[in-house]
Amino acid sequence: MLAYIIELSIKSGGLLPLMMLLLLVSLIIIIERLYYFGRVIQAGDAMEHAAQKVRYGDRKALQQVADEYAGAPQAVVLSTALNSRSDSAEIMDRHIEESMLWQLPKLDRLLWVLDTAVTLAPLLGLFGTIIGMIETFDVLGDSNNANAVTGSIGHALIATGAGLFIAIITVVFLNYFNKRVRLTMHQMELLKVTVINRLHGGGVAGDIYNLVPNAPRPVSDQPQTAFS
Repeated sequence: MLAYIIELSIKSGGLLPLMMLLLLVSLIIIIERLYYFGRVIQAGDAMEHAAQKVRYGDRKALQQVADEYAGAPQAVVLSTALNSRSDSAEIMDRHIEESMLWQLPKLDRLLWVLDTAVTLAPLLGLFGTIIGMIETFDVLGDSNNANAVTGSIGHALIATGAGLFIAIITVVFLNYFNKRVRLTMHQMELLKVTVINRLHGGGVAGDIYNLVPNAPRPVSDQPQTAFS
């Protein structure tokens, strides 16, 4: 088996091991990002639920939510709003937007590697196939054995298949992670609107938490797990 792999590597001009290294790096990034976004999205959902139940003008409750999920990217929305020294909702909005943009590089970290793998892997496979086909033509010129020719062609096409395999895996997860990034930014936008309304809004008609003093609040059926 090892000898066969070495033979394929030689016939692809040494590109097959490089493609396997690209696959390994991509898989490591995929696993790390799956773990990261799983925690981030869960924390964001819990923060949305907790912030929605905060009374209008209750800065202490907002601070408690921000402290509980201090490690989550979405928490900067609450902390920035609470630390803003402006009495204007519009200026606070700009402060929060700035803090959100600073979090974006953390969300799409290393996704450029997957994006590169999607394009680079098929090209490497095609290049390896071309190298293999050149050797096939050499065999064709030196031998009349049809099996030797077809076997060389089959070996050459393995590089193309490997490149497509890597590209298919990475493009699926790349699209998934891009969706996770957009979802996290949407959570931040929702939290931004929520916290600005709580700090600068006077409440809405029919809001029992604003109209009735000390109104009991519903118990959340969603698990509140801190981000750590």
